[in-house]
Amino acid sequence: MTSVDRYDAIVIGAGIAGMYQLVRLRELGLSVRVFESGSDVGGTWYWNRYPGARFDSESYSYGYSFSDELLQEWEWSEHFAPQPETLRYLNFVADKFDLRKDIRFESRVASATFDEAESSWKIETEDGRRARATFLITAVGPLSAPTLPSFEGMEDFRGESHHTARWPHEPVDFSGKRVGVIGTGATGVQVIQEVAKTAAHLTVFQRTPNWCAPLHNAPIDANTQAEIKASYPEIFRRCRESHGGFLHSPDPRSVLEVSAEEREAFWEKRYAEPGFGIWMGNFFDILVNQDANDLMSEFMRRKIRERVKDPEIAEKLTPKNHGFGTRRVPLETGYYEVYNQDNVLLVDVLEAPIQRITPKGVKTRDAEYEVDILIYATGFDAITGAFDRIDIRGQGGRSLREKWADGPRTYLGLQTVGFPNLLTLVGPHNAATFCNIPRCIEQNVDWVTKLLSYMHDEGFGHIEPRREAEEDWTKHVYEIASLTLLSKAESWFTGVNQNLPEKKRTFLAYAGGSPAYGAKCDEVAASGYDGFVLR
Repeated sequence: MTSVDRYDAIVIGAGIAGMYQLVRLRELGLSVRVFESGSDVGGTWYWNRYPGARFDSESYSYGYSFSDELLQEWEWSEHFAPQPETLRYLNFVADKFDLRKDIRFESRVASATFDEAESSWKIETEDGRRARATFLITAVGPLSAPTLPSFEGMEDFRGESHHTARWPHEPVDFSGKRVGVIGTGATGVQVIQEVAKTAAHLTVFQRTPNWCAPLHNAPIDANTQAEIKASYPEIFRRCRESHGGFLHSPDPRSVLEVSAEEREAFWEKRYAEPGFGIWMGNFFDILVNQDANDLMSEFMRRKIRERVKDPEIAEKLTPKNHGFGTRRVPLETGYYEVYNQDNVLLVDVLEAPIQRITPKGVKTRDAEYEVDILIYATGFDAITGAFDRIDIRGQGGRSLREKWADGPRTYLGLQTVGFPNLLTLVGPHNAATFCNIPRCIEQNVDWVTKLLSYMHDEGFGHIEPRREAEEDWTKHVYEIASLTLLSKAESWFTGVNQNLPEKKRTFLAYAGGSPAYGAKCDEVAASGYDGFVLR
C-alpha cells in the first residue's frame, strides 16, 4: 500500500456479510478494500474451529441466495453442516467470485476517524497500514469479540488452554486426557458433547444452565439433494416470510386455547423434528405470555428429567432464571446423555464458585479439579463488542464507544447520528441480530447497495440519520422488546455477560421480526430515504 490508499468504500470484515457486500459493491463499479483480521475469509467459521461447531439452521437455508449458479453447484452433505464444511463453502464462494484480490488479510483495524473537511473515513490497522474512503461499512459480526473470565492464576496453568472462538487450526487430541470446560452456553453445549466421546475424564463447570433441544441432524441423500436444488425459490420465500428468517414459522394458536392433550402432542412432535421448530415454530405466545411460557418450560423440564438418570444432576441442568426460548436455544445431539457417563462430572459454580485457576487445574470453593486441557466456552461481548474494540470516532472526535456507553442508539440498526457515511451491517437494533443470519445479511447488504446506487445517481456523497429518526427507532426497538419475554432474561440479547459486569443492561437486537424490519427499510427507501440527511 502507499502511505494512504483511497477507495470509494472500505469494508471491515471478510465473513459472510463482508464477502457479499464486496460482491455487490463491485457490481456498482466502486473501488473497494476489505480489511480482515484473519488469514483468510470466513469470519465466524474461520475463527470457531472447536469440535462440534455446526449450523443450528438448515444448511440450505443458510447459504447465499444471490447466485442461482452457486446454489446449483454447491452441495451440502448434512442438513446442519459442521464448521469445516461451512468454511470450505465460503472458500468456494471466494474462489468463484475472485474475492481475495480486494481483501487485505491479517489486517485488524485499530481506528476509524471521520474527516469532516473531506467527508470521508480514515482507517489505520494495528500494523500501521492506512486507507481512506467515502464510505465505511462494518461487517464485524454480532458474536466476534470473545470474552474470558478474570480468574486469578489463568496465566499459571501448565496445561493446554483455549477459548472456543480462538481454537487452534491443528486438531486438539482429547484421548486419554483430563479436560475441563468452563461454560454451558451454545458453544459449550456443542464442545462438551464432542469432548465427552474421547476424553479420559471431562469436568464441566456450569454457571448457568440452558434449555437445549435436539438437533436431529442427518446426511443429505441424492434424492433430497435434488429436491433441495429444485426448491430454492420456495426455501428462500419461506425464510423471507418467517419471523426469524428460518424455515419455521409460529403456530397461530395460543398455548392456552388448546387442550392439554393437543398441547403435549404438538410439543412432542416439535421435539422430535429437526432444527428450530421447537423454538421458532412453536405456539405464537410462548415468547410473549408468561403462563404460556411456564407450560412450555415445564415440558422441557420433564424432557431433561427423562434423559438424565441422576435426579440431582437433572435438577442442576434445569434453568431457574429464564423460561424456554427467552435465550437463543442451543441445539444438541446427545448433550444431556453426556451426564450419564461415568467419565463426566458436572460442577455447579453457582453453588461452589471458581476461586482461581491453578497450575494443575481449577479450584472452586469446595475442591481443586486437575485437568490437562482447559477450554473456555465463555462467550462473547455480543453485537457491540466488536465495535468497542475499534477506536471509531465521528464528528467532533466523539467516539462511538462513548456514544453507546448507555446502550446503542441507531436508525434501522444501520446508522447512528454523528457518524456520517458509516453503515453498520448486522449492527445493534438490526433484525439481523435475531435471525437466520445470512438471510438478514442479504437484506442489509442489498439495502445498503441500493442506497449507495441512489446516492451516486442523485449526486449525494454524505448521509447520516436525523436525530428524531434515531430517537424514534431506538424507542421502537425497546418498546417491541418490552412486549416479549426476551427482554426479561439475562442473555446476549440484553447485553448481559458475566465476564463484563460493568456493561449496562439494554436490548441489543430487534425483536419485531425480519419481515417487519424489511418492510420498514423498504418504506424508508421508497420515500427517498426519509429519516436521513443526504447532501
